[in-house]
Amino acid sequence: MSLGLGLRMLLKMFGLFNINKPAGITSHDVVFRVRKMLPRRVKVGHAGTLDPFASGVLVILVGGATRLASFVQTKDKRYLAGITLGAFSDTDDTESPPKPVASAHAPDENRVKEALSHFVGTIMQRPPAHSAISVGGFRAYKLAREGQALDLPPREVKIHTLDIVKYAYPSLIIDIRCGSGTYVRSLARDIGTELGVGGYCSSLTRTAVGDFTVENAVDLEDFVPERHLIDAREAVVGLNVVELDSAEVENIILGRWVSKEGAAPSEMSALLGPGGRLVAIGKVSEEGTVRPRMVLMKPGAAQ
Repeated sequence: MSLGLGLRMLLKMFGLFNINKPAGITSHDVVFRVRKMLPRRVKVGHAGTLDPFASGVLVILVGGATRLASFVQTKDKRYLAGITLGAFSDTDDTESPPKPVASAHAPDENRVKEALSHFVGTIMQRPPAHSAISVGGFRAYKLAREGQALDLPPREVKIHTLDIVKYAYPSLIIDIRCGSGTYVRSLARDIGTELGVGGYCSSLTRTAVGDFTVENAVDLEDFVPERHLIDAREAVVGLNVVELDSAEVENIILGRWVSKEGAAPSEMSALLGPGGRLVAIGKVSEEGTVRPRMVLMKPGAAQ
């Protein structure tokens, strides 16, 4: 492949990468490394931050697909979390020194299982004080680092399953399946509180984001953009699909409505051009009128 041809292919990149983020670096660091391997004009972003101490699935979006971040962020997640019982930490993880609970006594495994059952379902969860939530225009973690006492309001989250993988006090390893917006650090803290011994998240691996799994993720040292690009349609799996011809694609890209007899009504549909390439997200009316809501390509780009 010539350098010119390779550059043109990279400039047309439109899709996702499933990166296995290592512990010890930020999600932004991963984005920076990926961006360095692409031409300057290619947009790059991620769908869902992982804390620096955490590892696992980090979905990176490139080109027009960066606009699909919200579709990935709202997918269910799966984590393998290590919880250290018998102590708390100010950040609910390893970023601050643990504070042992002097009166803590090791609960047996049945007591741990009972405690975990209290967190399965739709629950109210208080985010960590050291989080990126905005408080009066400032990030909560910045205010917390300045010594300000924060009482963040609880939020509704969904925990589908909590299973013990291994337990040998003070170490508890659990497999978590949860909805978007769940803070595993908060879960570790609250499980420790429920057990009366304290707890904080001492290790964390995100093993899945929707259908993106850690088994199929690529390590940064093995990452090759041309080889590991994933079709943008994988970001919107589950949406209704409307197939368009070339003329309809160009109209949609220009913001015009098109009529598709027999198209299923939907508030949100994946609009595909010839060859199955995702070109836009649109709304389909009861009458079969397709209206673009999010155009992902520029005129002529779908050819």
